[in-house]
Amino acid sequence: MVFADLLFIFLFLPACILLYFLMPRLQLKNAVLILFSLIFYAWGEQWYILLLLFSSLLNYGTGIVLDKYKDTRQGKTVLISSLVVNLGTLALFKYSGFIVENLNLLPFVDLPVPEMHMPIGISFFTFQNISYTLDCWWNKTPSQRSYFKYLLYISMFPQLVAGPIVRYSDIAAKIEDRHTTAEDFSEGFTRIIIGIAKKVIIANNLHLAVKACFGETADGYAATENLTVLGAWYGGVLVALWYYFDFSGYSDMAIGMGRIFGFRFDENFRYPYICTSITEFWRRWHISLSSWFRDYVYIPLGGNRRGKKRQCINIMIVWSLTGFWHGASWNFMIWGAYYGALLLLEKLFLGKKLEKAPGFIRHLYAVALIAVGWGIFYFESLPSLGKFFKALVGAGTTVSTPIMNRVFMQYVFLFAAAIILTLPIGKKLEELAKDNYEGTYALQITKIVCNVTLLLISGVLLLNNTNNPFLYFRF
Repeated sequence: MVFADLLFIFLFLPACILLYFLMPRLQLKNAVLILFSLIFYAWGEQWYILLLLFSSLLNYGTGIVLDKYKDTRQGKTVLISSLVVNLGTLALFKYSGFIVENLNLLPFVDLPVPEMHMPIGISFFTFQNISYTLDCWWNKTPSQRSYFKYLLYISMFPQLVAGPIVRYSDIAAKIEDRHTTAEDFSEGFTRIIIGIAKKVIIANNLHLAVKACFGETADGYAATENLTVLGAWYGGVLVALWYYFDFSGYSDMAIGMGRIFGFRFDENFRYPYICTSITEFWRRWHISLSSWFRDYVYIPLGGNRRGKKRQCINIMIVWSLTGFWHGASWNFMIWGAYYGALLLLEKLFLGKKLEKAPGFIRHLYAVALIAVGWGIFYFESLPSLGKFFKALVGAGTTVSTPIMNRVFMQYVFLFAAAIILTLPIGKKLEELAKDNYEGTYALQITKIVCNVTLLLISGVLLLNNTNNPFLYFRF
């Protein structure tokens, strides 16, 4: 089941909310959330729900054992065993085919390539399990004594399949005691509707623009035979916008649903495309993932405490893993190394020079490099990626063609609107409205009209488009 679906929006979610608020006690409310979360996951992953239950039971048990054997050899053995099982399961389902395919490139190696369907959300709930066990070992959080409360943390459907990556310590208190206010309810629904609109009205149409610009072959790989300089740069920015509205739309819906049920999930995006450096970009983009790698990989490796050389090595390790986390393909490895190298350049050489440059130049610098980065992310075929790189610099191609000009003009208004909507204009208008009209009927009516309008438009668009998976379902 996906969020951008009429069944979910108008049946599953309302039924869950209604039953949740009919329950008189928190224990029963938690039971409702667990039940609907398991139904949500089992809707598309009938058998892999057993994997989700096994994973949650394993790490719940690990937390109990670590609480008993703190700072002992037995505890360390249990922790390492848990990490091996968690990462091994992720590797089995997500990377085994990729590993075997590359081994088969060696002489005299001809292994059968396993064809495994990757369980939806395995990258996210695996990282949440790992963060919990490590936090228990580091005494950052007490272990949860109730399995069903831990299962609620792992399986909660708003953030189960595509994040944000929620840490147990951030919501532990809310699992035990929480309340939903009228403001939570109102703001939660508004956030859900904004997320739906981002996905259905903007992201889906941006996807059409990307395909019109880059083309798409029958096997799903991008076709770049006639790619021009304008097409490469225009397409790179379109992909950047598409990914932003798709993933931030999902995060908005997750945060909104969490708030309705009394949870406050951290923001996952903070207007990333207003950045003036790559370092700033990654402080604003997919915050839950980058902070996870910082706290559970970069700092345990030594962070910046072991000298500049070791720090550079740590950065490259983290970003290679970040790239590989996104998918079993060489372009993701290149993408991770690309951003690792850029962050090192800014840290070692460019940082102070960028600070002296005008803001417009710094912003242009960041956006250009981000567009190239999303091009790397998009082209899973290495030959297509090579042609994309050549087109960026005008090698063996023209600046534009009549076809490319028509594509540009066809989507120019969508392109302009999407760029404007990445800016914090809406936030500023909202703050201005609250400062001047807080508590007035005019503000409340305007908000209701906007929400209903966005929901109706999204519903109409969904009638003609039944397949709307979010991009991060793949990861």
